[in-house]
Amino acid sequence: MTIIDVNVLKERLTKFGQEQLLKFWDELGEEDRQQLCLDVEELNLPELKQYFDKATASLSENSIKLDDRIQPIPDTKLVVIARAPAEKLKEYQAEGLRQISKGRVGVLLMAGGQGTRLGFAYPKGMFDVGLKSRKSLFRIQAERILKLQELAYEATGKKGKIMWYIMTSEHTIQPTLEYFKANNFFGLNRENIILFEQGSLPCFDFDGKIMLDQKHRISKAPDGNGGIYRALRREGILDDMNKRGVYYLHAHSVDNILIKVADPVFIGFCVQENADCAAKVVQKSHPSEAVGVVCIVDGKYQVVEYSEISAKTTELQNSDGRLTFSAGNICNHFFTTAFLNKIDSKYESELKLHVAKKKIPFVDNSGGRSTPQNPNGIKIEKFVFDVFEFAEKFVAMEVPRDEEFSALKNSDSAGKDCPSTARYDIQRLHKKYIEEAGGLVHGEDCEISPLLSYAGEGLEKLVAGKSFTTPVYLRASQESLNIAHL
Repeated sequence: MTIIDVNVLKERLTKFGQEQLLKFWDELGEEDRQQLCLDVEELNLPELKQYFDKATASLSENSIKLDDRIQPIPDTKLVVIARAPAEKLKEYQAEGLRQISKGRVGVLLMAGGQGTRLGFAYPKGMFDVGLKSRKSLFRIQAERILKLQELAYEATGKKGKIMWYIMTSEHTIQPTLEYFKANNFFGLNRENIILFEQGSLPCFDFDGKIMLDQKHRISKAPDGNGGIYRALRREGILDDMNKRGVYYLHAHSVDNILIKVADPVFIGFCVQENADCAAKVVQKSHPSEAVGVVCIVDGKYQVVEYSEISAKTTELQNSDGRLTFSAGNICNHFFTTAFLNKIDSKYESELKLHVAKKKIPFVDNSGGRSTPQNPNGIKIEKFVFDVFEFAEKFVAMEVPRDEEFSALKNSDSAGKDCPSTARYDIQRLHKKYIEEAGGLVHGEDCEISPLLSYAGEGLEKLVAGKSFTTPVYLRASQESLNIAHL
């Protein structure tokens, strides 16, 4: 057990105006004192002071509209899947499959979230939206990786692996690992899956004082999906990428059930364009859709939040009737490993800080834990897309929303971005795949296993000229209906 010199601890905290963290020191037992001491030792106090000052300054900046400073993504930097020649898309796909076969492609999955808003007490990736297979988000994405490795082998004759780097949080890392073990890593090689933990930042009151969650514990919150860049270095992930020869990363969040994991068309496009950073986007459904837009601000790429531009600007249209600022951000990105190394060595400390005023449970003057009725402090986050401005060659790909984006954020009572809409969206897409392959479907309840088809390919021999009545579940020959889940 470490011997604690409380005077040294107090002096260190007082220097940065944080001595209130020792307010209940005299009431703590030895074990709790050790824990508080550990919490304090983890704090980079000079950096945290800068964070608070920078973050609170950004609060006033957030009210400034950016209308006069923004431009849309130039046509030369954007490929629109719906308008791109089929031959060009095949060329991109062949390039992507070639890179996968060489083992140069990895996936960065952001899976730190709990399923709390879904009424689910586990990591969100373990959630099952109610498909006939009962497959979870994690299993669906794992099976897409398996199928893609198979497609790359068929296309090139080379067996390449796709590395799967999964960012969890302090609270989700253990249950996620146990779930993967219980499901035998979904048939993937254990060596090609690495779980790592995102960081956290302390919560502040409005005066810059770090808050206590308990008398002996500092109040902390995850540092946002932009915390991934610091975590890649701290957890040894960048070193692993460099060592394994992973050149290209597809980064996305866990909660999009339609995600084309390591999409070879996207990878191939980015490689052929020699891009170091890229984003998939969807066309905004209407001007007032509350989604961030990828655009150029003062000559640099960034995501502009809906609140940062006026209604008049959101309604601007091009001559073809499309919204001028239509590139909706869906947390679906490409990075080269070289770019991630550059972010780590040069730019991570320059990332913007985003502030959210929150109702944060705290220890009151009597030592009791209180939950406030109104916001009483701030949580500071970094966002994954805030590296766009540091790219030397940024490109974007506009994809059809109905094929590539259906978020899972809320419980069914919300009526949108919920299990019912996710289930409906994937069933509708899979029905479309069957019909495009020459089948006829009566009803809506369709599911195609990713182990059978990654994105609708290879179905003709199974469905052409046939009629199906739902529920339809097409699965690979090696699958049984006994899918392990919780």
